[in-house]
This record gives sequence, structure tokens and C-alpha cells, in this order.
Amino acid sequence: MNKKQRTSIVIVRFVVLLGYLLMVLAPFYWLFITSLKPKLDILTTNIQYWPKHITFDNYIYLFETSNFAVFFKNSIILSLATGLFGTSLAVLGGYAMARFKFRGHKLVIYGLLLTQLIPGVLVLVPTIIMYSKLGLTNTMGGLILFYTVGTIPFSLILMRSFFDRIPMDLEEAALIDGCNKMQSLFKIILPLMVPGVIATFIFAFIGAWNDLLGAVMIISSDSLKTIPVGLNMFIHNYDIDWGVMTAGGIAATVPSLIMFAFMQRFVVNGLTDGAVKG
Repeated sequence: MNKKQRTSIVIVRFVVLLGYLLMVLAPFYWLFITSLKPKLDILTTNIQYWPKHITFDNYIYLFETSNFAVFFKNSIILSLATGLFGTSLAVLGGYAMARFKFRGHKLVIYGLLLTQLIPGVLVLVPTIIMYSKLGLTNTMGGLILFYTVGTIPFSLILMRSFFDRIPMDLEEAALIDGCNKMQSLFKIILPLMVPGVIATFIFAFIGAWNDLLGAVMIISSDSLKTIPVGLNMFIHNYDIDWGVMTAGGIAATVPSLIMFAFMQRFVVNGLTDGAVKG
């Protein structure tokens, strides 16, 4: 391959990646400029690619008049709790699946993979019936339990893959030095798996942060609603408050952007190291 061909390939790759980047950024750009427009400019038939009249009234209404601050707090509590509980259980379960071979070991793994093929909406109705009998509806604890259980199968598969990449020699050396299984796990193995643990935590966090259906079905009190449910309240019977809704959408993306900005290196390394293998 000569220099001209290599240059052509680089240019084609650049154009394709640039096009993909524009496709990803375009909705966020439109969301942002819509949040800065007054209602008349949003509803006009003349498309404005940049607001003619920039206003922050949508953001002022969002934080001062609506209950968005409450929704934001609830989403933070829910997502952090789901991430912590889901990741903790996945670490212990993934370690057991990677290090201990028992009868039905493969069957358990295939069962966890099978759960990823089942749409969540199919289990929602029986879950609500069970929650009603147990008194878990309209409670933050019930919502955390719902999302934690939902994240466990994939998190277990992910953590098992991370543990499979850690040589047994390290753990055996720790056992020889006097550590028990739990000490070798927390003192030797986990420090080597920080990227994988962070990747699993972010997966659980984002899943709980973005979900609407589960929160709509389980929570009815305004004081417990999350951001997706709160934004849904701006859809009225005969009107949609696009300005406030897009302002809420922009505010809702901030925690995710901050998390990925600071943890991008760990996420990429974790997902690469945790490539699922049989």
C-alpha cells in the first residue's frame, strides 16, 4: 500500500467519523438551543438554527417554580444507591462465578445471558402486583430494589469476565502469605480491577438515571419522582412545554457528562478488559 492509498483511507475514516460525530451531537445541539428560546420562537414555522431571542426563562421556571430540584435529588439518590448495591453484589457474585466451579455453573451463566433477551416490560406487571402485596409501591426503597435487581444479571456477567482476566497465581500467592479468600479479594484482586468496577458502577448508575417506565409504574408521589418522570409532567393534554422540557433535558445530562469526563479512561479500559468470554 503506497502513501497515496494510506492518505485516502485516512481521509475516508475522518469523513465517516466526522459524520457520525455530527449525527450524535445534532440532537444535543437542538436540545440546547430550544431550551434558550421563548415559546413563540419554538412554535414558529420558521426554523431557527440559533435563537433570535435568547432567554433563560425556561431554566428559571425549571428550578424556581417546578419541582425539578426534588426530582434531581431523587434521581441522584436512586442512581447512586443502585450503582453501589448493584456493583457490590456483582463483585461478590462475579468472583464466585469466576473462581468456584459448581454443578450447573454454565447453566447459571446461560440463564443470566438469557435474561438480557427478555424485555423489561414483560416482568413489570407481575413486579407491580408483587410490590403491591409487599407494600413496596411508592417507596424509594422499592424503586432502588427494582433497579438493583434489574442491573445484576449484566453486571454479574461483566464482573465475571473481569475476574477471569486476573491470574490465579496472584490469589494463590496471597493465600500462601496468610490471606483468606475475602482478604485476597479485597486487598489483592479488587485494586487491580478498579477500571472494571467503575465501568460496572456507571452502567448501573446510567440505567437507573435514564429509566422512565419503572419509575412511572412504581412511584406516584411527587416528592419521590425522578427526573424522567418529572420531565414527563410537562406533557399536558393539549400542549407540550418544549422550552422547560428541553431545559430539564440539558440539566439531566450534566451528571452523566461530568461522570464520563472524569472516568472516561477507566470506562474504556474496563469495557475492553471485560470482553465477555465463555
